Formats: sequence, C-alpha cells, structure tokens
Amino acid sequence: MWSRATAVAWLAALAVTAGAQTATGRVFVDSNRNGLFDPGEAVLPGVRVSNGVEIVLTDRRGIWELPYDSDTIFFLIKPRGYMTAVDEYQLPKFYYIHKPAGSPAFRYPGVAPTGSLPASIDFPLYRRPEPDRFRALFFGDTQPRNLREIEYLAHDIVEPLIGKTDAMFGVTLGDIVFDDLSLFRPLNQVIALIGIPWYNVIGNHDINFDAKDDKQSTETFQSVYGPPYYSFDHGPTHFVVLDNIMWTGANEETGERGRYRGGLGKVQLEWLKRNLALVPEHQLVVLLMHIPLTDVEEKQEIYDLISKRPYCISVSAHTHFQEHRFITDRDGFKRPEPHHHIINVTTCGSWWQGAPDEFGVPHTTMRDGAPNGYSIFTFDGNQYSIEFRAARADASWQMNIISPPSISLAEVGDTWIYVNVFGGSEKSKVEMRVGSNGVWTAMTKTLEPDPSFQKMVERDRSLTAPFRPLPGAINSPHLWKLKLPGGLSKGTHPIHVRTTDMFGQTYLATRAIRIED
Repeated sequence: MWSRATAVAWLAALAVTAGAQTATGRVFVDSNRNGLFDPGEAVLPGVRVSNGVEIVLTDRRGIWELPYDSDTIFFLIKPRGYMTAVDEYQLPKFYYIHKPAGSPAFRYPGVAPTGSLPASIDFPLYRRPEPDRFRALFFGDTQPRNLREIEYLAHDIVEPLIGKTDAMFGVTLGDIVFDDLSLFRPLNQVIALIGIPWYNVIGNHDINFDAKDDKQSTETFQSVYGPPYYSFDHGPTHFVVLDNIMWTGANEETGERGRYRGGLGKVQLEWLKRNLALVPEHQLVVLLMHIPLTDVEEKQEIYDLISKRPYCISVSAHTHFQEHRFITDRDGFKRPEPHHHIINVTTCGSWWQGAPDEFGVPHTTMRDGAPNGYSIFTFDGNQYSIEFRAARADASWQMNIISPPSISLAEVGDTWIYVNVFGGSEKSKVEMRVGSNGVWTAMTKTLEPDPSFQKMVERDRSLTAPFRPLPGAINSPHLWKLKLPGGLSKGTHPIHVRTTDMFGQTYLATRAIRIED
C-alpha cells in the first residue's frame, strides 16, 4: 500500500490529457465474495492499476482513472495480503479487457466483442495472510502438442503434486502449448488439479502465427489469460511478468514467413520503468519471462534498471536445459554483485521426446542430461532459494553419478567419474570420495556433453518404435568430473558424491563400481 501523498503525486504525474477518453473503477474488499461492491464494504486506497502503459494509484475512495482506446486491458497489480478471484482453472482474474469489436478473425479465436465500457470497472480483492516466507512452483515449457502429451503432463508432473505441495501459487514460464492454442483450456484443466492459483507467461509457441504484427499476436492468449505482461505482489516479493516475444508478421509481398525475436518493445519497456519506480529498493523483485534475459534486445536497458536494485533476480525457460547465469560487468551489468538469471528446468524436458517408460510416458531427459521436472522457489523477505525437482522422483534425487559398472585393476587411476548435478551452478561445491574412509576431493567443473545422455540418444535412435527420439546433446552447464583415485583393491566399492549449492543446501548420492582382475 502507498501513502495518500504518494498516491496524489503519482496521480498528478500520470494525469491523463484533458479531453481524452477515460475509464474509472474501484478497488475494494469483497467481504461477501459476490464480485460486487456492496454497501459497507471497505475500499482500498494506494493500490496500483494499469492500462498497460500508465500506472496509477487508487485514491482514498479506492477509485482509479486511466485513459483507454478500442484495444485496452485494464489490470490490477495485486497488493500484499490480498487475492483476486480465480476461475474454475485457478487462473487469477485481475483484469478487464475492452475490445468493442473483438479480436481479428484468426485460426484460433481471440477475445469476443466486449461492447461498451462499463460505468465502473471494479476490482474485488479478498483478504489473505501472506507471510514473509512462502513457496512457489515454477514450470518451464509445459508445451504439449496434443491431448496425449497433456496426459503425459498430468501423470508425470501434476499427479504427484495434488494435495502434496505447500506452494502458494505456481507459474508456467511460457510455451504453455506447442503452437496449437486450442490446447490452452484442456491444459489448464490439468494444472488446476494442483489446487493453487496459477499465473502464466507467454512464450513463442503461444502466439497467433497468422497475426500481421506483434500487437495482434497475443489475441488468443489474452482471451484465456489476460494481459501478456503484468505484475503482482505476494508477501514481500514483487513479481513482474514480461512478454519478451516480438512477432514480425509474414510479408505477403516478399513471401517471407513471420518470425519472432526476444524483445519487449518501447511501450512495455516504459511500463516496466514505471512499475519498478513504484517498488521500494529493499523489496525483492522477480522478473519472469520466457526467453532468457541475455537474449533480449533491450537487455542493456533492463540491466540499467535493475542494477540500481540490490535485490532482484530473473527467471526464464525456452532453452530446454537448466542453467544459472550470473550476469556481470562483462555483460554490461553495472553492479559489483552479479545479477542471477535462472533458466528453469522444463516440465516437458526434451519436448516430450524419448523412449516411453513402463507407464507409457517418455523419459524426455533434457539435452543437458538432467531429467524433466520443475523448480520450487522459497522466498523469505528479500532472500530466496531454489530446489530442483525431477518428475515423479524423490526430492533427494539431485544428481546422476556416471561411471562404468566395472573396470579392471589396470584402469584404476585412469577412469573418469562424472556427476551431473541437475540444479548445480558455478557456485556449487562438488566433492567425491571412494569408500567410507576415502578422502573428500573436489571435482572439476567441465563443459562437455553428459556421457549418459549421449548413450540415451544412441539407444533411442537404434530402436524402431513409434516415438520421437531424443535431440542431440549440448555441453551441460552443470557437469563435474574426477578420476578414480589410485590404489583401489579388487572388489566392489561405493563412490560417494556430495554437493552444496549456492543456497547452502547439501545433497548426497552413491554409486557402486566393481574392480576386477
């Protein structure tokens, strides 16, 4: 919430031009939860409301006023301690779309004609405790191409979470579907089973490819999820959802197909500046996007904005591998401490590819050798930590030790042991020892393909079966190696690996190796 003086100052700074069309509405506490402002219900001053360009604060009567045109989405920036209504799919209803003529006639329908603007666009809120410490689920690229792959998501990711998560909300970080926008709703039905509010980021496979320009490319997304960029507070944390998919429509004269690139555009960038100007510097800001920040056209402008903030992270997906990137002054980030950008694990892994397991679900291991899954973010004040979760696996499965099952005595001392630490980063400490009396020795971080993933690829491509084989391997950003120590005797030995990540979380794993004559 903001003081009356701050509200007045910002309302004056963002006052609309005299004579322009303006919309107005109210933000209130909907005590009886009927969605209507009734006598006796409290109004909320100092709440942020936007039209996607400007941001204003409600006055002491809970009233806001903003300009509009024939294609405007008004949305509330949810304050701490309150929740908006959610629909039957657990999608937050924090916006009002004004499109009197509706969306253009695309292959996938957009927004139906909305008619005249209401006299008052009211946003109801419900009181909800939001402590400093809370958890959230982050899904990267759910990306089903058909109903069968939605079933994979249900069995592989969603079912183990039903009734078993303490997360307050979840986010899908773009590529919600794979080009077929008719799958939005059946996918939403599945994710809603988790039973928590769910926010969505737009990805390059979630747009209208028949749109002539970027502005029209989000019409179907809007009809289901609302504005393609927006923000909200939960607890002491400020979340900003960005649309960093810039679409260039097909050129009929040249025959050139439409293309996308990573970018915000001038309007959204200006909105981001106004948004962050209203967020205190001590507050943790989490930027959510689909394409990694390092691949966005306006990355330098964004770096300049967030370099002034001591508490800010960003999260993306898109690449189909897990990585922690630390953006420094070498990249143009002018702050002594690096900016932490997380490329989240994808729930679809390698696009739901790979040989099916005993339940008929593709193992869909990612190109970095890590399993498909999701992340659990814990926020606490202006601090955070992240836990990797592999699909349908125990929380303890955080790494894969890669070694031959057996070697000869002559090979001892010359055999490389690899370990893929799924959520690891350059700030992880990884050590290995052999046997209960061995010495813990630091492993060396290496940038090369995961050997076990390469074998998976070879196996998949050798099989004649009705499934799509895995894609090729990449150099894994979280792979370590160390040679077996010399002097080991004949027999079976346990290889122990322990890792401690940048958040102080320690994990252990063990694999046996047999030494023969």
